[in-house]
Amino acid sequence: MVQSQPSTSVDMPGQWQEFIETKVNSFIKWDLIRFFHDNPHLQDTAENIAACIARDKEAILCHLDGLVEVDLLSATKRKQACVYQLTDHSEARALVRDFMAACRDRDFRVKAIHCVIHNPRHKPG
Repeated sequence: MVQSQPSTSVDMPGQWQEFIETKVNSFIKWDLIRFFHDNPHLQDTAENIAACIARDKEAILCHLDGLVEVDLLSATKRKQACVYQLTDHSEARALVRDFMAACRDRDFRVKAIHCVIHNPRHKPG
């Protein structure tokens, strides 16, 4: 008997598939986006953010910087620390808002999780 391989394709709207593949390609980034969506005016250090989302600072640091690189977050040097916040770009904020709204739907979340796991750029976490 031949077993079929699980499919790595998923019926995800192109905008969201691209968003996940290029911007939110890890579960840590997803957690960070949700965190900043829920706290849109927060400006804080990686250490404090890590404590809030129950993750290790070192584990989130490259993910924070990755979100800065794709313009979903911004970073500012203050004294000895780097402070992160949700970007002030209205298009990026709208994209984050719409993604989080879409995530309220269970079927969308399942498809999004599938996209993260099977993304060749997937970064564990």
